[in-house]
Amino acid sequence: MAQTVSKTTTPDPSLPIQTVEVSCGKCKLGLPGTTCDMAIRFDGKAYYVDGANIDSFGDAHAHDGMCNAIRKAEVQGQLVDNRFKVSYIKVLPEVKKEGN
Repeated sequence: MAQTVSKTTTPDPSLPIQTVEVSCGKCKLGLPGTTCDMAIRFDGKAYYVDGANIDSFGDAHAHDGMCNAIRKAEVQGQLVDNRFKVSYIKVLPEVKKEGN
C-alpha cells in the first residue's frame, strides 16, 4: 500500500504544504457522485481530487479506508474549475485515541 501517491514523490520546497481532511467525496464528504472518488476538505468546503486515486491508499472500503474514515493528509496543489489538482499528497497515520 502506497503512502504517497503524486506526480512527484516529494513536496516542492517552494510551495506551502496544507494539512487537510481526505476521504471519499461521495461516502464521507457529501459531494455528488455515483462512484467512490478521493476528495479533500479545507476551509469547510470539499473538492474532488485530480492526480491521486482513492485505491492507492489501501482498500477504500476497509473499516479504516477512505469510504469509512476521514483522515488527515499533507497536500500541495491548486484549485482549478472547482477540483483540487494535487501535485503532492501524503496521507498521515491515524491518531489513536486514548483508551482504544
